[in-house]
Amino acid sequence: MAPRAPLGMSRVLPPRRCDTRMNLKKYFVRALHRLQKGPGYTYKELLVWYCDNTNTHGPKRIIKEGPKKKVIWFFLTLLFASLVFWQWGILINTYLSYNVTSSLSIGFKTMKFPAVTVCNANPFKYSEVRPLLKELDKLIEAALERILQPAHGDPISPLLLNSSDAAEGLDLELWNQIPLVLIDEQDKDNPVIVEIFETNQSASGNQSTTPSPPTNTTSEEKKYKLAVKLCSHQGSNNCTYRNFTSAAQAVTEWYILQSTSILSKVPLQERIRMGYQAEDMILACLYGAEPCNYKNFTQIYHPDHGNCYIFNWGMDKEALNSSNPGAEFGLKLILDISQQDYIPYLSSAAGARLMLHQQKSFPFLKDQGIYTMAGTETSIGVLVDELERMGYPYSDCTMNGSDVPVKNLYSEYNTSYSIQACLRSCFQNHMKEICGCGHYMFPLPEGVSYCNNEDNPGWAYCYSSLRSSIRHRQICIDSCKETCNDTQYKMTISMADWPSEASEDWIFHILSYERDMSTNVTLDRNGIIKLNIYFQEYNYRTISESAATTVSVCVVLVQHQRGATSSAPATPPPCSHLQIVWLLSSLGGQFGFWMGGSVLCLIEFGEIIIDSLWITIINIISWCKGLKQKRALARYPDMPPTVSELVEAHTNLGFQHEEASTAAQGEALPPEPGTPPPNYDSLRVQPPHGPGTDSDTESEEQRPAHERHGDASVWAE
Repeated sequence: MAPRAPLGMSRVLPPRRCDTRMNLKKYFVRALHRLQKGPGYTYKELLVWYCDNTNTHGPKRIIKEGPKKKVIWFFLTLLFASLVFWQWGILINTYLSYNVTSSLSIGFKTMKFPAVTVCNANPFKYSEVRPLLKELDKLIEAALERILQPAHGDPISPLLLNSSDAAEGLDLELWNQIPLVLIDEQDKDNPVIVEIFETNQSASGNQSTTPSPPTNTTSEEKKYKLAVKLCSHQGSNNCTYRNFTSAAQAVTEWYILQSTSILSKVPLQERIRMGYQAEDMILACLYGAEPCNYKNFTQIYHPDHGNCYIFNWGMDKEALNSSNPGAEFGLKLILDISQQDYIPYLSSAAGARLMLHQQKSFPFLKDQGIYTMAGTETSIGVLVDELERMGYPYSDCTMNGSDVPVKNLYSEYNTSYSIQACLRSCFQNHMKEICGCGHYMFPLPEGVSYCNNEDNPGWAYCYSSLRSSIRHRQICIDSCKETCNDTQYKMTISMADWPSEASEDWIFHILSYERDMSTNVTLDRNGIIKLNIYFQEYNYRTISESAATTVSVCVVLVQHQRGATSSAPATPPPCSHLQIVWLLSSLGGQFGFWMGGSVLCLIEFGEIIIDSLWITIINIISWCKGLKQKRALARYPDMPPTVSELVEAHTNLGFQHEEASTAAQGEALPPEPGTPPPNYDSLRVQPPHGPGTDSDTESEEQRPAHERHGDASVWAE
C-alpha cells in the first residue's frame, strides 16, 4: 500500500501519468482549434478543389478547358447528372413497388392422392325429419295453392282464413314470423303488396283495396312476383322485401330460412342420426388394387349437406400415395343417394356433392364442390397445380393464419387455415355482434346460440341486411388473407349412363343383396352413382412468384434446385436477398455509364458536402458574433472602457470618464479624500497551502516596520 500524504499536503501524481494527461489535453485543444477553424476554404476554393481532384469524368474538363469548351462541358455534365438521377429514381421506385413475376415449371414425382369428400345433395332423410317439418310443409302447400290460384285476367284476392277450408290447421304463428307476399306490379309506380294469408293489403306502405282487373289484360301485362317479407320484429313497420324473378326461387329461399330456424334447435347428434349413414350411402369402394369400405372414410357434419364422408383426409393416418397415373390406380366408388327420400321443398337438385382438396383442410363444398348425376358413371381426371406466393411486402398472404385478426371458428376440426374459413368466421362474428346469435350454417362462437324465430324474432331481417351489406363484406375481405402456399386440383370430367340397360338387372340385384340382404331389387337408376377419381398424369405444375427485379436469377436458382432433386421444393428459393444486390448493381451501372463514376466518387461528393456544411456553420457562428458586437457598440457609442479604467473607477470614487465629466457640465463635486491603490500582490495567484507557507507569513511579519512602510510610500507616490 502506498503511504498516504499528510494532511495539508497535495498528492503528487507520477510523472508518466502527468505526461499522458498533458498529451491528451494538447490533442483535444488542437482538435478544438481545428473544428473552430473549419475546412479553411471558401465555397469557390472548395468547388475548384473538388473538380480538380475528383475521379468523376466531366468536372475536370470544366476547370481545365477554355471558355467555350468549359460551357459545353458544364452543360454536358449537368445533362448526364440529371439522367443519372432520373434513372436512379426509376430504379428505386421499381424496387419499392415490390412487383412480382409468375414463373411456371413442370415436374414429375410421386404425389399424394387428394382428400375426397362426398355428400348427398339432400342433407336429411325426409322420413326422419318429416315430424319437424310437418307444419312447414302444410304452410307451403297452402301458399302454393294460393299463388297458383289467379287465372288469366283475374285479380289478386287474399285467401280468407275464416271461410276457407284450406286454412284450417295452419300454424299462422310460424307463417307470420317470415311470411311470403305477392306483389302486383301492373302499376310500377304504385305496386300492390298482398299478404297471402291475410285480408289487409298495403300499397307502398298504405292500405288499399283489391284492384279490379283492367280491361283487355294480357299475360304479358300481368306481372305477379313472390317476395319474402323480413321485419326487424313481428308487427314492425321496419320491413324489407326480398324479390325474386321466379316463385320457385322465393319458395326455396323461404323454406330454407324457416327450416334453418327449426333445425337449429335440434341437437347435433340428432341431426347426424337423421342424415344419410355411411353404410347406407357407400355401397362399394376400391383404391387401386386394394378394397376399401365405409370404415376408411371420416364422417363430418356439414350444415348444407348433412353427413359428409372424407377419404384420405390424413387426420388419423398418413396420406396415401398414388403409385401410377390412370383410372386403374385411382379411387372407385358406388354411392346410393336414395332420391326417393329427399325433402321436396329443400333440395331441388338430386345427386352427390363431390370435392377434392388437400389433407387436413376443411371442405367447402358449396363454393368448390361439384355435382355428380344419378344413373351415371362419372370419371374425374386430376391435374395438380401448386401455387407458391411471396409473402410481405410483395403480397398480403399468410402461411398459417396466425397473423390474421379473425378468429378461425373452423379450428375445432383441427384443419388448416383457408380464406373460405376466415370469411365465414368473420361473417359469423358479425352475426354475433349485430344480431346477437349465430347462423346455423357456420360454426358457433362461444357464448351464443343459433338463431331461431322464437328466441330471435328479427334474425332473418338482420341476417339478410348483413349479407347484403357491402361495408361488412369489405371488412371481412380486408381482414382475411390468402394462403402463401396452396394446392389446387384441376378436374377433367366425363360421364356415361351406368348401368347399361343390358346389365342393370344383375347389378341392381347384387347391390341390393349386399346392402339389404334381400333378393328383391331395392335400388334403381335414380339413386345410384359410380365415381372414378384418378391422376391423369404425374406431371405437376408449380406456379411460383418471384420478385420482378430478380426474376432471371431466381429462375436459374429454381431450375438448378429442381434439377438436383426429383421433387419440387416445399418453399420457393430464397431470392429476396438478391433485391438489394440488384438495386446496387443497377444504380452503379447507371452512374458508371453516364458519369464514369464509382462508389469512391460518391464518397468524394459526400466529403465536399460535409465541408460545405461546416463552412456554412462557421459563417453562421461568425455572423452571430458580429451581431453580438454590434449590439455591444450600440450600448457604448464610443470605445468601451478598458479593464484598467474599470478597475480605477471601482477603486477611486473621484475617478470619472470624460463623458461623465462632460455630462456634469461644471457641477462642483464635494472633495473626497484620495484612496490608496489596492495591494496588487493580493491579485496574484497564491500557491496551494503546503510546506513553507506558514514560514513565509512569519517572515513577512518579522520584517522591520520601516521597510513595510517604505513599500507603502512607494505605492502612494
